[in-house]
Amino acid sequence: MANTYVSTTNACKMCTPMGAALVFKGIENAVPFLHGSQGCATYMRRYIISHYREPVDIASSALGEKSAVYGGGPNLKKGILNVMRKYDVDLVGVATTCLTETIGDDVGRYLYEFREEFADLPLPELVHVSTPSYSGTHMEGWHAAVRSLADQVVKEKGASHGGVNLLPGFLSPADYRFLRGLGERSGVRFTMLPDLSRTMDGVIWDDYHSLPDGGTPVADIRAMGGAAGTIEFGMSGGLAESASGVLERKFGVPARKTMIPIGLRATDAFMDTLSEFAGCDMPEKDAFDRGRLLDAMVDGHKYIFGKRAVVYGEEDFVIAMCSFLGEIGVQPVLAATGTQGERFREAVTEALGDVCVNMPVIRSGADFKDIEEEAAELAPDLLVGHSKGYKLARASNIPLIRVGFPIHDRFGGQRILHVGYEGALSLYDMLVNAVLEKSQDECPVGYGYL
Repeated sequence: MANTYVSTTNACKMCTPMGAALVFKGIENAVPFLHGSQGCATYMRRYIISHYREPVDIASSALGEKSAVYGGGPNLKKGILNVMRKYDVDLVGVATTCLTETIGDDVGRYLYEFREEFADLPLPELVHVSTPSYSGTHMEGWHAAVRSLADQVVKEKGASHGGVNLLPGFLSPADYRFLRGLGERSGVRFTMLPDLSRTMDGVIWDDYHSLPDGGTPVADIRAMGGAAGTIEFGMSGGLAESASGVLERKFGVPARKTMIPIGLRATDAFMDTLSEFAGCDMPEKDAFDRGRLLDAMVDGHKYIFGKRAVVYGEEDFVIAMCSFLGEIGVQPVLAATGTQGERFREAVTEALGDVCVNMPVIRSGADFKDIEEEAAELAPDLLVGHSKGYKLARASNIPLIRVGFPIHDRFGGQRILHVGYEGALSLYDMLVNAVLEKSQDECPVGYGYL
């Protein structure tokens, strides 16, 4: 029988419970809780802090050898009680790890027992999600956590309120702030799940806070069944039934999936969908920003047209970024993600069908060894992705446009705006200036005027 195991060198993904932990960080007065060994929480805290530059608390059931043999239920219950004592929490999000999935811990049963045993206490919402790293990526953990919130917290349809549920996926705090502002400008009540705009990019404190301000209030999550519709960003497929599907099936909330609104066409499609649900016109600011983007695309076309780019990262982010690059005249030559699945190939091809004659090499389940080998044959002018691509950029002497997560070798990654016309304009400036800087640096005499 053929060996089907394949080694990974410098994976183009992070571990599954990290995605779930970040989702729970976007809920108001919530604490992520990893059911597993202490090292899992420590690793993730350090990794997340290096990008966001914010304090991050992630609780752990801290299992040892005894728990691995007899089960982690007692540690889980004790850990939740400790979280309740230390923090004034509205929600505890319990994500499993490789250890607890391997030994077969039934977390749903443990939480049921916990509610029965401590029914005399004011209990927070307890949400659990299965996230073993050996069966997915951080993005699959993210989608699973959002689905669990919709499935376990939204218990009834409730009163219709005419608002719109927005499931934006894994974006930067700057992107969440932009989307919140769009809702305010449009007069639309957004319930954004999650919302990292303040929890992961907050202000300096005069006094210690056990938890940061911001996040989606639990009460707003409970009311998502009464929304006029749900808009979910992402075209890669992901779960068999995503959070928007749960809300549509259980409460009849109409669901629409759109590409992450990066670039002109994707933002136009998002604005149209928002208008469909909320009956609102495009705000004046956004219409003006759209015109500025078009003007910039005309001005910069001669510098960037025909450049070749390697794009890598989370699958939905790569799909949207390829779409944007194609519409500004940059040819994606390789689109790579660490997530497995054929839907990624289909979505990239669909996103580029109207703007690119030649399709890129499309790789799912890729690691950076794969990306390096492919890039060597494709002669790219640009790398577009997070900071894990720096080694390749340096070896190939090509610019790296740092976007997405993680950005560990630069400052301010949490404040990069990607979405909307305003975000596209910012990205366009970054791309054009990277091309110009490389040309200027390599010119034997240099020049100071374009």
